[in-house]
Amino acid sequence: MENKQDKKGQINIELTEEVAQGTYSNLAIITHSSSEFVVDFVRIMPGIPKAKVKSRIVLTPEHAKRLMLALQENIKKFESFHGTINLPEGGNNHNIPMGFGPQGEA
Repeated sequence: MENKQDKKGQINIELTEEVAQGTYSNLAIITHSSSEFVVDFVRIMPGIPKAKVKSRIVLTPEHAKRLMLALQENIKKFESFHGTINLPEGGNNHNIPMGFGPQGEA
């Protein structure tokens, strides 16, 4: 016999095989308007001057804040188990990581 109370508040979420494989991204570009945040996930490769957006997520401001809080909580849990995530020198700026993007030649 099913207990309806057990099911209350639960969401049935389906994850297809294609989506479950994920999409690798090493750069996120975030823009916003008064009503939404747009996060473009990009994959850039060393020495290749052009990169494509691999995925775009559009969020309400409330969901963007929930995502930020969830990421903060999960990073804290990750670091308590695995140690501090170290960013390269100057890693707090929002530039493309060193070694990525257009490369000059002599």
